[in-house]
Amino acid sequence: MNTISPVFGECQLNVVKPKEPVVGRVVDSTPCLKGRSASYVRHIAIDISGTPLAGSFRAGQSFGVIPPGLNEKGKPHSVRLYSISAPTWGEDGDGNVVSTTCKRLIDEYWEEGSDEHHLFVGLCSNYLCDLKVGDEVLVTGPAGKRFLLPQDPSHHDYVFVATGTGIAPFRGMAKELLENPEGPCQSEIHLVVGVPYGTDLMYDAWFSEMADAHPNFHYHTVISRPELGRRMYVDQYIVETTDPFHRVLASERTLLYICGIEGMQNGIYRLLESLGVADEYLQLPDGSPSLAEADKATIKRIKPSDRCMVEVY
Repeated sequence: MNTISPVFGECQLNVVKPKEPVVGRVVDSTPCLKGRSASYVRHIAIDISGTPLAGSFRAGQSFGVIPPGLNEKGKPHSVRLYSISAPTWGEDGDGNVVSTTCKRLIDEYWEEGSDEHHLFVGLCSNYLCDLKVGDEVLVTGPAGKRFLLPQDPSHHDYVFVATGTGIAPFRGMAKELLENPEGPCQSEIHLVVGVPYGTDLMYDAWFSEMADAHPNFHYHTVISRPELGRRMYVDQYIVETTDPFHRVLASERTLLYICGIEGMQNGIYRLLESLGVADEYLQLPDGSPSLAEADKATIKRIKPSDRCMVEVY
């Protein structure tokens, strides 16, 4: 299935359906955190050459992974979606290798009204992180038709805001903008990355290298639990960094992309209102109060405009 948007152009959807997955092969699985961390995050690349998925995805889309085994009802596990962290031409340059940024999920909880303790281990993310180079994996996709770069990137400037593994699509987009075979995009690009600790930064060396090599690319890191200094969150950072964000967000050229943990967009929405540009990026419900006073139900009714792309999980 193809879909065409006047802003984002053509993209393909579900060329490989969950009921008929194809076999990919892991060609890279590498830790991508800046240092020793309580988190475990890997950059995982999968060779899909010879399948319909090869050459069919775009940066910003997702692909599906079907973990082996059966669920509690005795049925095969359902597909899980992972953001693509590669540019449209793939990790190999020919669209044959797709990649993602995968974090192990390990948690614990207590049953309500009981002292019984349980360990929860994420099924698919841990399966992916356990795979070795050469292992096979069932994949589907691509999915997503809106969290994409525009047809002509040079007509726009960009503010990318990520928390955690929400960095994945921005790695692919930054590669597409800055490492394009036809030459780097000269637009103004700001990447704001929020993580709990400095060691949680992903692809930090590469983003720093790109910022050094391209004066139009600005890499901002925001640490919410620093060993020293003040705690900061991405929305606070943008509000308080008058230059350049107030100027860039007020520009008619700018597109805003938000990706990360659900709820992060609430702070971003409120900062847009505080800067007087909410109407440029958001479709507000009729009669809605100030976003500073809005409840969660009102926030959930807000729709992004054509200039704002949101992916939260």
